[in-house]
Amino acid sequence: MKIRSTGHPAGTTPTNTISPENAAKAYSKTAAAGTITDTISILGIPETEMTLKVRQAIMTLMEEVDKLRRSVDGMSKRLAAAEKLADQDSLLPIYNRRAFIRELTRMKASAERYNSNASLVYIDLDNFKEVNDTYGHRAGDHVLLELSQRLVASVRETDIVGRLGGDEFGLILSHTNQDAAAILAIRLPQELKDNPITWNGTPLEVGMSYGIVMIEPGLDALDTMELADDEMYQQKQKKNL
Repeated sequence: MKIRSTGHPAGTTPTNTISPENAAKAYSKTAAAGTITDTISILGIPETEMTLKVRQAIMTLMEEVDKLRRSVDGMSKRLAAAEKLADQDSLLPIYNRRAFIRELTRMKASAERYNSNASLVYIDLDNFKEVNDTYGHRAGDHVLLELSQRLVASVRETDIVGRLGGDEFGLILSHTNQDAAAILAIRLPQELKDNPITWNGTPLEVGMSYGIVMIEPGLDALDTMELADDEMYQQKQKKNL
């Protein structure tokens, strides 16, 4: 954008002003070149009007704009890192319970708005306490990490994996009805059986129980989780009969 002349009559000295907005635009367009000459060309300032003071003022303003840009970039990166840290489980590279509930609420709103299917799978490990008691908590942490990685690998990028507490996990499956969710859920314990998690070379007898519910209109996230938890508990009880 050109710096406008004040329109003084011939014979008088024109007064020019440079707004911060114009300088910022000029700087962003000339950052790669990094020269005052390129900036002058972009701004459309006649060479005859470029006094030493004007040049110095433009350079000073460009430096301030550059400092501000770098400061904003740094703040944005720190904010993104803080948000990721706040959403991530303290042990595992998946969502924590708070973030999972937030995403479940968003999925419910999306399903209602677009009349689409979505399902929640509530997972609880079987024999996890025995692993901790027999091999120690390091082995238990290893099981949780290994399982979280398998869960992430088993779903799409549009789906959500979270740790709901202890040895409980949740899957939010977008565009998935209950039957399709069951196909995935059935595979997970079978895969654990066929390819068991090991600790120091020893296969661990860890299984899982699960409950599946559709993410329905009229139910909030906590109600939906409670229903899925009840389904999971019933399955676990049947195994113990």
